[in-house]
Amino acid sequence: MSRGHYFVGLDIGSAEIRAVIAQEISSEEPLRIIGVGITPSFGMRRGVVADMDSVAKACNNALEQAERMAGHPAESLVVSVGGTEILCQDALGVVAVGRADGEVVEDDIARVLEEVQARLTMPLNREIIHVIPKDFRLDDQKNIKNPVGMRGVRLEMNAIIISGSTSHLKSISHSLEQAGATVESFVVEPLASAEAVLSDKQKELGTVLINIGGSTTSLVVFEDGDLFHLAVLPVGSGHITNDIAIGLRTTIEVAEAVKLQFGSTLPEEISKKDEIDLSVFDSQEDVFVSRRHVAEIIEARFEEILSFVNGELKNIGREGLLPGGAVLSGGGALLPGAVELAKKLLRLPVQIGYPKPLGGILDQVDTPQFTTAVGLLLLAQTNSSHKNPFSTPSKIMGIIPESVYTVIKKIKRWLKQFLP
Repeated sequence: MSRGHYFVGLDIGSAEIRAVIAQEISSEEPLRIIGVGITPSFGMRRGVVADMDSVAKACNNALEQAERMAGHPAESLVVSVGGTEILCQDALGVVAVGRADGEVVEDDIARVLEEVQARLTMPLNREIIHVIPKDFRLDDQKNIKNPVGMRGVRLEMNAIIISGSTSHLKSISHSLEQAGATVESFVVEPLASAEAVLSDKQKELGTVLINIGGSTTSLVVFEDGDLFHLAVLPVGSGHITNDIAIGLRTTIEVAEAVKLQFGSTLPEEISKKDEIDLSVFDSQEDVFVSRRHVAEIIEARFEEILSFVNGELKNIGREGLLPGGAVLSGGGALLPGAVELAKKLLRLPVQIGYPKPLGGILDQVDTPQFTTAVGLLLLAQTNSSHKNPFSTPSKIMGIIPESVYTVIKKIKRWLKQFLP
């Protein structure tokens, strides 16, 4: 690819909107971060658009910040999609091998991919965002990753379908149009975060990535190198702030500042004598509050978040059974004691996830809050024109061989008519 190719990732979160512009010098070098923009996520509620005009203005502000820093326009965005309306379900496609000699060719892969989607009855108010092949079966042979060149009669494909609300996707598209931007593709937020954080070894061993956002917490489970499960839960770090505001009878702004400066999930490690002077944050406040009491409020809500996560793991039979452990990302991961409490409740190894190292102004994005934005950039680079857009390190667009691209891109064009 020529020098100076640019990628733009836009993470539309429920608390903040983050825009990141990166430059690709060569395919052998890591991307260079050259522009970053952050703005409060006005107009978003629980990960979905509540006010298109406010979202458009917020996105425009974040993109303009990134453009000024980069000295380059933000064009063709890769945009994150979140919210509790994201659904993940298994799907199966079955076709007969077309050639008389039984050899599986690219056309068979294209037909079984089409069959997977044809078999799935999708409500009118939902859109397919990702079709992720897991494995193939050829007659009695199971767990085949690439059946091209093998011989058989019956070809099956197991896949995961990830869908979202049609109205939400259209609202994001219209908001960005108002901001003068063009959506190149949508990526579900937890998959982008996983791309930025998880290594191939972690995906192979079995790992859950837990992204604790403002009003939602997403989780994605990988096992044997494949996506195993994905879910978005309706609780996040913003609920912790709300709890503190109620518990201390103070404003949201003061509660957020107290959480960031004095918050902890381990009240037993804080002396009962430690107090917080609220007047430091607001001159109208003239009271002292117990720091341990604040920690108890945080602990209760954080335990609830982790209990929801554990419930999801239990539903899929992976509670306490992931050798790769759990990786925490998002702003909520930075609460002191989060790792220790997660180890206790999830009964897994736990660590904080940081984005994979890139170049440029790395200090601007080297935090758990930027995992989604960095993941969007990495996927945009992998899916660029000189690479197969149906094969990414996280297998978001599947495991279709490079030779199949010319056949399958027709299907992709057909699918685009159903996307916003």
